[in-house]
Amino acid sequence: MTIRVVIADDQALVRTGLRMILDNADDIDVVGEAGDGAEAIELVADLDPDVVLMDVRMPEMDGVEATAAIAAAHRTRVLVLTTFDLDEYVYAALRAGASGFLLKDALAPDLLSAVRVVAAGEATLAPTVTRRLLDRVVTGLPAPTSDERLDLLTGREREVLQQLARGLSNAEIAELLYLSPGTVKTHVGRILTKLGLRDRVQAVVFAYEAGITR
Repeated sequence: MTIRVVIADDQALVRTGLRMILDNADDIDVVGEAGDGAEAIELVADLDPDVVLMDVRMPEMDGVEATAAIAAAHRTRVLVLTTFDLDEYVYAALRAGASGFLLKDALAPDLLSAVRVVAAGEATLAPTVTRRLLDRVVTGLPAPTSDERLDLLTGREREVLQQLARGLSNAEIAELLYLSPGTVKTHVGRILTKLGLRDRVQAVVFAYEAGITR
């Protein structure tokens, strides 16, 4: 199955470089390029790609606003492209519905792997990486607020969410809580469903905002 990708970046040179890498993969097809967020939204509506590689800073409409629009209306998943000096924008994009992030200076194999992981419906990169990014911007986050969706979770599901937010894998959570990996996977699925979240990255963001972890 071929993964259909749209590249959204205001720098033509960056788009060309990304396309060259992706076009070398037999299972990935770049179906369009956008120079800003508005163009990205239009292409997603017209082409229904599996993944959008989304820069966060673009003219007219930035990647955060575009990510929110895409996540709200389409099945397409967003992989945010960033540099560490733009962490606050990445957090906003993750909160808006992005399925993960990737540094612009990532190696080609890492880019290809990230696209494949996101296309498969998973959150890209290790949960610890996402948690580390949130740790870097936590001082700028608003104070934790109570979220009544937490009341939907069982005690065990809340425990799993706490460990998931720490960046632990299913296997690590299973060992810590004396559960089978399959049971943990089931709990994670129920947590995402009850909280209305798309993936593990969104669960980590939720946990930070609800004060489950800090």
